[in-house]
Amino acid sequence: MKNRTEQLLSLAQQKVLILDGAMGTMIQRYKLSEQDFRTPELANHPKPLKGNNDLLSLSRPDIIKAIHAAYFEAGADIIETNTFSGTSIAQEDYGLSQLAYTINFESAKIAREVADEFSAKNPACPRFVAGALGPTNRTASLSPDVNDPGYRAITFDQLVTAYEEQVKGLLDGGSDILLVETIFDTLNAKAALYAIQEVFEQRNIPLNPEEGGIPVMISGTITDASGRTLSGQTTEAFLISVSHVPLFSVGLNCALGAKELRPYLKVLAENAPFLVSAYPNAGLPNEFGQYDQGATEMADQIEVFLKEGFVNILGGCCGTTPEHIQAIASIAANYSPRRRTFEVERDE
Repeated sequence: MKNRTEQLLSLAQQKVLILDGAMGTMIQRYKLSEQDFRTPELANHPKPLKGNNDLLSLSRPDIIKAIHAAYFEAGADIIETNTFSGTSIAQEDYGLSQLAYTINFESAKIAREVADEFSAKNPACPRFVAGALGPTNRTASLSPDVNDPGYRAITFDQLVTAYEEQVKGLLDGGSDILLVETIFDTLNAKAALYAIQEVFEQRNIPLNPEEGGIPVMISGTITDASGRTLSGQTTEAFLISVSHVPLFSVGLNCALGAKELRPYLKVLAENAPFLVSAYPNAGLPNEFGQYDQGATEMADQIEVFLKEGFVNILGGCCGTTPEHIQAIASIAANYSPRRRTFEVERDE
């Protein structure tokens, strides 16, 4: 019987894989109060916790479980763990750095339970868990102080330490995949990749998924019409910067809608020796920061990616819901996944 990595690699050859949609957008529907974010142990925590969505994996696991199930019902093959801000660095804002490992472990455990339930219902359609590693709220490449351009709020080594802890929690909780996502600073992403390599070496996990390793997905974000990441890289430069690792996929998410993402996705599709993923926002935010693009309109725009053979993995980011994912999955079922036309050239 195939293990989950083998199942995933096999499935990726057969179809366009469907990733889930936004977690935060769905959480907003519940209109939660401060109390919903507090476990009994945190009843008297001095800092406000409302908005710390990752903490809901501990305080309201029922909600996180329901959101995962809704995305699987909509046709997702892969769900992301509720760990976008799961590093000790990001949790420091809430005074909860000490809970980082627990948040990642429990989040992955919840996602694993839901994935296993759906896989058991339909063994011909296995479901997978991607352990999500967000960019953190600090950048290794840019100074937060305009008067001191050489200053950095975080070091590479500090990022590595935090990401190692997160990776261990995600793997221990049952993640099938590790997804380094919403990358605005490639140096942060390289710290995450280094941390992954370190943990894999400690645990004797092969780095290459085709050799039985845990698949690693990378997803950057183009912040505006300049076509660059926040730290200034073009899409092609971003790809080159992360290609030293045998990735399962490379792609783009967030910041832009599908229409605006297309030219940068084309660069990846033409140059990446890995599978290519895309999970754009539901259009661009309106003046209130809300996303108005409906499921049908978004799916129609994403169909261009499929017609042009750009992608292997599709999903949604900010503003997307199970309705969006269902529409995307329905259209994607009519197309074949992008074929890699070349293998990465390596020095002898």
